[in-house]
Amino acid sequence: MSYHIPVLLHEAIEALNIVPGGRYIDGTLGGGGYTLEIAKRGGEVLSFDVDEDAIKHAHGRMDNEESWAKNHVHLVKANFRQMREVAQEKGFVGIQGVVADLGVSSHQFDEGLRGFSFRNVGPLDMRMDQSLEKSAKDLVNTLTSGELCAIFLGFGQERMAKRMADKIVQVREVKPIETTQELADIAASVYPKGFHKIHPATRMFQALRIAVNDELGALKDMLPQAVDLLASGGRLVVVSFHSMEDEIVKEEMVRLMDEGKGKMITKKVVEPTEEEIESNPKSRSAKMRIFEKI
Repeated sequence: MSYHIPVLLHEAIEALNIVPGGRYIDGTLGGGGYTLEIAKRGGEVLSFDVDEDAIKHAHGRMDNEESWAKNHVHLVKANFRQMREVAQEKGFVGIQGVVADLGVSSHQFDEGLRGFSFRNVGPLDMRMDQSLEKSAKDLVNTLTSGELCAIFLGFGQERMAKRMADKIVQVREVKPIETTQELADIAASVYPKGFHKIHPATRMFQALRIAVNDELGALKDMLPQAVDLLASGGRLVVVSFHSMEDEIVKEEMVRLMDEGKGKMITKKVVEPTEEEIESNPKSRSAKMRIFEKI
């Protein structure tokens, strides 16, 4: 099984305008798809990921079939909200491009022990960075009904948010909620039969994952740092997977454009082709935006 299939790989790499010897940042290493393609075209890449599994996987690829990439790729275990600090330490200032794929990696979804998916039975974790203090289990078992409801509404647009939150509080009074299956069962129990087109736990799990990892806060922190690190003509390429992410990316790019820092290359978002969606259904909701620094 592939660790992770990169989404909009061709489109993102073309948008970066790779030049041999240029320096680039991959804010979301994942399976290494973007990083290795940039390096293959002659770029030097500083790659971020908070997930130790992703770093180990990339090292493994470069120790074996991608050994040529070792001299071109610099791996860092860090959140991309620390991009400016790390880039300055590594000499990646005045660079030619930054790319970030905001999706959860296939490995994280497929690995039951990570607790990202209701389709796999495992501990209720959802931490991309295993060193984070609080997991999804902590939130589910300690937050008030009102706090849980706000998470499900704000990060999942879940219409049954209050019912789900109340049910969680009711269930945990008897026994702590510890597994993905237990939480998914709670979500299913509050939905009328036949009322949902997707699994009733889908939005709840998305919301908890975003809350556990502060994904939207990190994105807001990263975007202006990325543009500051670019040289004139350098490009920021961001692939988002839900409306909240895309709205943040769009608003920040418009703000930076209004400040005279650059221009949006994408009048409309770039989306996957039908062929890509057919070969990789997880790409269906992807949207790419491109910003070029003046």
